[in-house]
Amino acid sequence: MSVAASSPDTRSRFIILPYASTIFLSAFLLFLVQPIIAKQILPWFGGSSAVWTTALVFFQSTLLAGYAYADWTTRLGVRRQTLLHIGLLVLSLAMLPILASADWKPRGDEDPIVRILLLLTFTIGLPYFLLSTTTPLLQSWYWRRFRAVVPYRLFALSNFASLLALLGFPVLLEPWFGLVELGWSWSVAYAAFALLCAGTAWASLQGARESDHGQRQHSAAVAATAPSGLTQLTWLALAAMASVMLLAVTNHVTQNIASVPFLWVLPLSIYLASFILTFDHPRWYQRALFIAALSVLAPVMAWLIPSLELVSAASVFFGGLFVACMFCHGELALMKPDPRWLTRFYLMLSLGGALGAVLIAIVAPLVLPGYFEVNIALILLALTLSLRLRGAWRLVGFAVFTATAFFSVRGAQDYARDVRVMERDFYGVVRTRDRADPVPYRSMFHGGIVHGGQLLGDQFRNQPSDYFGPSSGYGRLFEALNTAPPQPRRVGIVGLGAGVLASYGRTGDEFTFYEISPRVVDIANDEFTFLRDSQAKIQVVLGDGRLSLERAAPQRFDVLGIDAFAGDSIPMHLVTREAMALYVRHLAPGGVIVFQATNRYIDLMPIVKRLANEFDMQAVLVSDVPTFKTGPEYWLSPTDQILVTRDKALLQADSLRYVATPIEDRADLPTFTDAHHNMFRVLK
Repeated sequence: MSVAASSPDTRSRFIILPYASTIFLSAFLLFLVQPIIAKQILPWFGGSSAVWTTALVFFQSTLLAGYAYADWTTRLGVRRQTLLHIGLLVLSLAMLPILASADWKPRGDEDPIVRILLLLTFTIGLPYFLLSTTTPLLQSWYWRRFRAVVPYRLFALSNFASLLALLGFPVLLEPWFGLVELGWSWSVAYAAFALLCAGTAWASLQGARESDHGQRQHSAAVAATAPSGLTQLTWLALAAMASVMLLAVTNHVTQNIASVPFLWVLPLSIYLASFILTFDHPRWYQRALFIAALSVLAPVMAWLIPSLELVSAASVFFGGLFVACMFCHGELALMKPDPRWLTRFYLMLSLGGALGAVLIAIVAPLVLPGYFEVNIALILLALTLSLRLRGAWRLVGFAVFTATAFFSVRGAQDYARDVRVMERDFYGVVRTRDRADPVPYRSMFHGGIVHGGQLLGDQFRNQPSDYFGPSSGYGRLFEALNTAPPQPRRVGIVGLGAGVLASYGRTGDEFTFYEISPRVVDIANDEFTFLRDSQAKIQVVLGDGRLSLERAAPQRFDVLGIDAFAGDSIPMHLVTREAMALYVRHLAPGGVIVFQATNRYIDLMPIVKRLANEFDMQAVLVSDVPTFKTGPEYWLSPTDQILVTRDKALLQADSLRYVATPIEDRADLPTFTDAHHNMFRVLK
């Protein structure tokens, strides 16, 4: 039967249903497990977006291993391949349920990237690996069984299932189920997948038409029609380019423009949608149209790199990402090989995706001092476009490349202009920049958000600034705590920043700062003087603040500040019932917990109010909008801070009585817990 001309008969069309069902379920579980496991481990590693990026490296690399397995085992013959796969499916059930062990919690002195990768390997490694093998493996079994044209649309189906899981998790699952329920439910669904996949494998084995003579003819045909090394490298390069663009744009928008909750879902959805469209039907990829669009959008994105305007800049970058992914994946769809080389094709796609993830998530933080990956990605994208053009169109490609490179380099220069220090680690990029007028002032930036600053003149050098001025919640609280005669105060602060709060320290006070980023600690010591100028005894504990408090004996803090929110990014593990119980354990009688609630996108007030109610405490809001914008007062920033305490008398102090306002309780909002919280309920 001719491979090119044959088609499945009516019976085989019916039998394709198990293949389609298995592929759909595997892809759905493949992407559903990603947010489930990420939500489990995010609290252990500071809630950083880098946790998700590192997890993507694991997911892409395991996907690569799965595709390599599918390609390699086709050489074993149908029987041995099928029996091996069924055996691995049975073995993988021993790893269920997919609930991360608390033994993997970091102590603070490990490499977080290595620990995350090991944690994922031992928690979901084998099930995820087997899920990742399904799409190429079942398409290969289908072709071997029916010798019919392989339905590449099954690849589009798998990406549709992935997109459904990605979008369905925060909307349909997260609001209603806790992490333990999600972990067990996923595990039950995986067991059903294993049974379905094993049954499909056995049916494929029984129905396969393979003979020694036919196998020899097949091998000869393979040798004659093998895609060239250049073709395979092109597959890899196009897949890698799409992956690089996905992660580079995600990093740029979420770190440099705005840390909007769930914003990372949109670029990943765009990436998957491009796969769905290009592999569903050729009509979706109009080559001339997308090449023309990319020729315009690549330099425009490069030109907009310095822009911090959320709506316009993010819209252009996400639109450009869609066009870039359609171009890369559309070119790949045009290059689909003969079904004999299906597994090799998928292997190169996966290798490219993993390579892109490694370059952005691991290599970039190690070799680049700042978020320059989007600049480099756009230059490589323009180069890829020019190499895919032919004839006179190469001149157009060269012009696009030149313009994109020019604007990308200029954007990098703007990012680094007037920067004194730029340091990068797993948790982000920290920069300092000086301002001369009206008085010398130095700011610390974490991503695009100011994390404290200091006046440089001797007269104002140790003055509290930014979100911590005298009229802020912190400033008014410390004034209320001033007693005659002065009593020593124990203060704990989760989140160091520039160390501004140390300026409130008096002789006899003890201030303990908990900071997860080693670079922040270095810069706070080298670029600012708050820590060494403070009259209090200062201690800095390196590591996630919550985990550090879990390991410590009760500290009896008079003030415990929760200020580890990276700009508008909220580590939700710091505002859960379990976290609140930990804070209360470390609080002195009559002590105060202060939550930094300044945020453009999340309304923290009802969350904290619910926590305060559960622990029979009062929660009040102190909003500070400085009115002086001339002279040295320009360095005071508007801020919202929540004070939580059982000491009602303290809230009646002169500095707080008229500015501390009660917070309205939202009875419809459940208390956030480690296992169950949903930010959709508190979006502004």
